[in-house]
Amino acid sequence: MDHSHQDRTTKYKVNSLSLTGAVAMGTGVMIGAGIFALTGQIAQLAGTYFPLVFLAAAIVTAFSAYSYVKMSNAFPSAGGIAMFLEKAYGKGTVTAACGLLMYFSMVINESLVARTFGTYALQLFDIEQKNWYVSALGVGLLAFAFIVNVSGNRLIGTFSLVMAFAKIGGIIVFAIAGLWLSGISFETTSAEVTSSSTTGFIAAMALAILAYKGFTTITNSGSEIVDPHRNVGRAIIISIVICVVIYFMVAMAVASNLSLSEIIQAKDFALAQAARPAFGDYGLWFTVILAIIATVSGVIASVFAVSRMLAMLTDMKLVPHSHFGMPGTIQNHTLVYTIVIAMCLTVFFDLSRIASLGAIFYIVMDIAVHWGVFFYLRNEIKANAIVLILAIVFDVIVLAAFLIVKANSDILVIYAAVIGMLFIFIGERFFLSKPNVTE
Repeated sequence: MDHSHQDRTTKYKVNSLSLTGAVAMGTGVMIGAGIFALTGQIAQLAGTYFPLVFLAAAIVTAFSAYSYVKMSNAFPSAGGIAMFLEKAYGKGTVTAACGLLMYFSMVINESLVARTFGTYALQLFDIEQKNWYVSALGVGLLAFAFIVNVSGNRLIGTFSLVMAFAKIGGIIVFAIAGLWLSGISFETTSAEVTSSSTTGFIAAMALAILAYKGFTTITNSGSEIVDPHRNVGRAIIISIVICVVIYFMVAMAVASNLSLSEIIQAKDFALAQAARPAFGDYGLWFTVILAIIATVSGVIASVFAVSRMLAMLTDMKLVPHSHFGMPGTIQNHTLVYTIVIAMCLTVFFDLSRIASLGAIFYIVMDIAVHWGVFFYLRNEIKANAIVLILAIVFDVIVLAAFLIVKANSDILVIYAAVIGMLFIFIGERFFLSKPNVTE
């Protein structure tokens, strides 16, 4: 056991990620999951003025990020959120279960991005959009992400940096060109009045928040970032600001080039469809290539962070672990577990349900983080109580609206989320009650 612990800790290479590399990782995960996978689903929930959802969600995310920035500045760690929870709640069921909620929300995010990769890649070919094609391509991407991740931090950092600049530049070109040619207005969508309500708009914010949550992956590499007490928080803020601008511009470009019904009809590949009116097939190909770059880099960056988070939970003896006969360090094992779970989700769930599960798990965990900081740590880290309370209130409102909408449209998602959370909490309670587990 001591030997595995040694192996695990030596993998955290201090100063192996620069501020720029950390920002590239955060934006890599966010943009990969966000704008390509979720634009159509957000439009379906929010209706005509769906681009505003991205701005509203950014405000909620800003309040949410406050806790993570303050905690990261005080306690930078390779365990990130797992360590934040442990600081607040101790090594108990709440820390372990909420850590696993974050872990599974990130794995869900990986499967979401993997299926988005498959969906967009198929647009390059004149074939029927069959589910098994999407699943096969998504599984292939996850296998590629595994290969890159076993190659080490330096390759991941370089790869994420190059990919982030490529896709951010390309997406900005797409947004500016789309807005320029369309006249920068809501006219196309405003003609299509929908029955979406305030509840639908707020519910859509849950998915938009999911599009921003990639900033949390930065906290999971806290001990590897140069000057972490300053740069982890700075990387989080910079990543969110970059994504706010990009998301709103792209959403406006989509809204200006497609009617609402067209966006909803092509919800899983809305950006590719939005490029057709202005640019024809060339626009479609450009957008699909951008989506491929974004999703590939997004999965690689996410796998890098989430496998280290699970390794930290294992190191803290908060989750069960088995080698299953595999050689190598525990970090390599958690990488395998992460990829296998993501592959299973990619095969068996569609985009809408994957996104919904991820949003519910993440917001519940987010509330737990703010709650823990407010009651146990706010004086130690000098956090503002009002900001923490508002962060909790915003999360509760958004989650409640999302659950109301899903109860009316897809109750199975709520059942799956509740069963999943019960399994995690009860399983952790049982695991931690065994002798010698928390010693």
